[in-house]
Amino acid sequence: MKKLLVLLYLILASWSVRAQQDSVRVSLLTCAPGTEIYELFGHTAIRYENPAEGKDLVFNYGIFSFNTPNFVLRFVKGETDYRLGVVPYSYFEGEYAVRGSSVYQQTLNLTDEEKQKIWDLLEENYRPGNRIYRYNYFYDNCTTRARDKIEDCIDGKVVYPQAEEGVTFRDIVHRCTKGNEWDELGIDLCLGSEADVPIDGRKQMFAPFNMLEAARGAVIMQGDSVRPLVLSESKVVDVEPEEAKPGFPLSPLSCVCILLVVTCIIVWLQLKWKKVIWAWDLLLFGAQGVAGCIIAFLFFFSIHPTVGSNWLIVLFNPIPLIYLPVMIYKAIKGRKDLYHLINMAYLTFFIMIMPFIQQEFNVTVLPLALCLLVCSTGHVFLYYRQNSK
Repeated sequence: MKKLLVLLYLILASWSVRAQQDSVRVSLLTCAPGTEIYELFGHTAIRYENPAEGKDLVFNYGIFSFNTPNFVLRFVKGETDYRLGVVPYSYFEGEYAVRGSSVYQQTLNLTDEEKQKIWDLLEENYRPGNRIYRYNYFYDNCTTRARDKIEDCIDGKVVYPQAEEGVTFRDIVHRCTKGNEWDELGIDLCLGSEADVPIDGRKQMFAPFNMLEAARGAVIMQGDSVRPLVLSESKVVDVEPEEAKPGFPLSPLSCVCILLVVTCIIVWLQLKWKKVIWAWDLLLFGAQGVAGCIIAFLFFFSIHPTVGSNWLIVLFNPIPLIYLPVMIYKAIKGRKDLYHLINMAYLTFFIMIMPFIQQEFNVTVLPLALCLLVCSTGHVFLYYRQNSK
């Protein structure tokens, strides 16, 4: 009788352990974009649920602080450190609900051993010495980190569906910045030709919703067995997106076209009055030089991916800013300035080769180049007109 009771106890205990293990869930959370520039791509995190132990936690590799010393400089240089944060799911859910971002949950089809393995891995990752990592927006971000940790815990190989062909980093950036033209312009001016090289499906997963789609069709292959990566999918936070704050009413292209028209008018006035309006030179070439300093810094010093192959360094570089005092002095004195003659040839050459450069330029680049060309051309014509008699 004792043996029978012991046997029943062991069976019940085994069933209890099995029930507790089965109640553990590991999920991939994908958050809809927000309105700030750093929220436009969405977000990814990992949710771990263990009701028997009262755990419902979200592991988030996207934590950073603007209060970090020299944050802006470090970000521009590509030396931004992000960290792994852990919060109760209720806090995470509330934050995104208030922000107006829906959250999608994909419950992963993991074995008990794999669930334990990912818990151990995440717990180890959260140790003070391990939680900080060097962020890279294309190759090592909150989404790629979550994907890699999930893959590390799986006994087998995760095979993703065939990805869309011919897609580039810039294509995905443009999808995420659609409707945010000024943000898109800023990013476009920083990215170089490497951002226009077609990338494979794995690299496309840097964007949260690309990862969401890839996970939907992914399978785990282990020997002869095949199982789907995602067991079920649901929308755990279903809210209307927050209305975007009214931005600048004109698009970048509209502004640049207005700038081109104003430049043409000023050149016409200069020829009519036979006098250089040097304040316009100060504004136009000064802005070119400041933009050139930023692009040159990224080009030569930043470790961000793709910025070191930016052909816009030809158009935007620090030379106009360095030369600006001499340019203004000669304009005021009415002296010949070879800079504008050289600039005419230089800009004409750049505009001619633009279609052949393997880089997708923002639509505003051509009218910007034309503004500079028209301004320098005006200077050259004015000088020869003044000295033709």
